[in-house]
Amino acid sequence: MTSHTAVPFRHGLLSISAAAVAWGAGGAVAALLMRTSGLGPVAVSCWRFGVAALCLALLPARGPRAVRRGTARWGAPVLTGLGLTISQCAYFGSVRYAGLGLGTLITIGAGPVLTSLGAHLLLGERLTRRALAAVTLALAGLALLVAAPAAGPRPALGVALAVLAGAGQSGLTLWARGGGSARADTGAFTTGLLCLLPLAAVQGVLPTAGEPAVTGGALLFLGTVPTLLAYRWYFTGLAAVPGTTAAVLVLLEPATAAAIGVLFLGEPVTAGLAAGSALLLAAIAVLTRA
Repeated sequence: MTSHTAVPFRHGLLSISAAAVAWGAGGAVAALLMRTSGLGPVAVSCWRFGVAALCLALLPARGPRAVRRGTARWGAPVLTGLGLTISQCAYFGSVRYAGLGLGTLITIGAGPVLTSLGAHLLLGERLTRRALAAVTLALAGLALLVAAPAAGPRPALGVALAVLAGAGQSGLTLWARGGGSARADTGAFTTGLLCLLPLAAVQGVLPTAGEPAVTGGALLFLGTVPTLLAYRWYFTGLAAVPGTTAAVLVLLEPATAAAIGVLFLGEPVTAGLAAGSALLLAAIAVLTRA
């Protein structure tokens, strides 16, 4: 007989895994945009939030009651939007300056450590042997991946931005697991858009190169699948999945990004990259066998 808690937990695993794969694909699309369209990291992030907010604004309203409740809780969307702005803008910067594979791997690789420690110290979540084994495998994989050669022009800056992005993502995870109202809604994406728009205007918010149809399609994909849908999947999954488990599952993102970077963007593949990715996938397998 199926338990009542097993099904939500499995749905949570699938939701977070789907979000991680979508984020990995989003990183690849962002890297391609920054190469071909003339847009910088801030501008790409700005478009990402703008498209997501516009899509939500075009959806039918749920009625006056839902609107009043959302308006009363304006603080949660603002905090969520600020967290998303810091983590995503720093992440795109790391991709630009350290390369897609290395930037993504460091960003997400720090997640299991920061999130598991925070969940244990702040939320009282128990660190099981299986979780510790998964974190150990993840750290070993990360060490191999960080040692891989960077494909970007300023790897030191890229690494620093990646660590900042990882800290921002871990903070959002801990807040959501601790009962915070972290949601991927119109208020959160609008907050991110308003924060980035002045900086994007200085950097250049409009594409200056590339095919308009390709650039437009890439921006539309970036704002919908790895932003609007992926963050909704992620926050939904966090309701049933412990923070440490979620942080390790998100390692599907760097594995996806590394594969796309090698296969389609011409980034170098090394033995360390292959071994590190294998260890990250092994860490995920340890958790999913629970």
